[in-house]
Amino acid sequence: MKVIIAPDSFKECASALDIAKAIKAGWLSAQADTQCTLFPMADGGEGTVAALIANNGKLIEHPCQDPLGQAINGFYGQLQDGIHVVEVAAASGLERLTTTQRNPLITSTYGSGELIKAALAANPRKIILGLGGSATNDAGMGLLTALGARFLDEDGQPLNPGGAELIRLAEIDLSELDNRLQNTEILVACDVDNPLLGHNGASHIFGPQKGATPEQVKQLDAALAQFHKVVKTQFNLDLNNAGAGAAGGLGAGLQLLPQVTLQAGAELLMDHLGFNDIVTDADLLIVAEGRLDGQSIQGKTPTALAKRAKKINPTIKVLALAGSLGEDVQQVLEHGIDAYYCITPEGMDLPQALAQGLKNCQQTAYTVAQNISLAV
Repeated sequence: MKVIIAPDSFKECASALDIAKAIKAGWLSAQADTQCTLFPMADGGEGTVAALIANNGKLIEHPCQDPLGQAINGFYGQLQDGIHVVEVAAASGLERLTTTQRNPLITSTYGSGELIKAALAANPRKIILGLGGSATNDAGMGLLTALGARFLDEDGQPLNPGGAELIRLAEIDLSELDNRLQNTEILVACDVDNPLLGHNGASHIFGPQKGATPEQVKQLDAALAQFHKVVKTQFNLDLNNAGAGAAGGLGAGLQLLPQVTLQAGAELLMDHLGFNDIVTDADLLIVAEGRLDGQSIQGKTPTALAKRAKKINPTIKVLALAGSLGEDVQQVLEHGIDAYYCITPEGMDLPQALAQGLKNCQQTAYTVAQNISLAV
């Protein structure tokens, strides 16, 4: 049997590569003759740089600001083919903040712009920018400011950092944007396909996990609406398209740059890593993510992998492992996944689940493999 193990990272638990190794160890302990291929994945969020540099790149550390403006060491990736990789989570990620620090009214993507600026210094032919896992809701105001843009109020004064400030936006000045952006293609890997505004937009869907109260969600959505209005008036652009809501509206703001293309993050990584070639003759695909629920069908890694795999290899079976199962999880069964399993034992609290995530992955993989071997 040929098995492809293609997990995403588990937030605050383990990297995609470590998850893949744990699943492999569990599976082989039950079915030792299995040919396992590890294919650590990402969809634009945490782990995007690691997945892309695994075979032919290197990690470069660089100082930048965290979402609250504090100095940290961020990173980006450099590939051998003249491509650089930046993930927003490296500087502006939710994991950069404690639970009590999370406040999308004031958090900024400025540090992510600093990492892009650092990558531009090497004159790359292309930058892959992964969106996902951000602690922000500022429509990319911080990132664009780091690259030379100015976001101004009615008096021509720069706005303060944070998503709430966009309600005062009157003008966007792009005249001082970094000139190197004119010659650098930026492929944006969106981890979700949500629009910018409304009940399915950035603020309503992702604001609460970033620390926003219900009232603040409405405030942030109104601020993004003001940003959208200014962009529509000033540049005649409608930025409420699919993917615009990724990373707190960063998918929208990035479209103000000269050479930007938004793509589904998982699709972009599958293409770049050669997923089509390895899945052609596989018998089983194992995908994994920290949480599997109804939102997983919106461009997330597990269902994106499953649908691509079955398009190329219709007979392949797809199993999903998850740290937790959420509302409407059964919807994934209509998007290429044949069965799903929760790796966390019933009654185990979150701190324990995070601490034992790799062990739980290994044990679940063993159990599933054992059951399959007994059923054959």
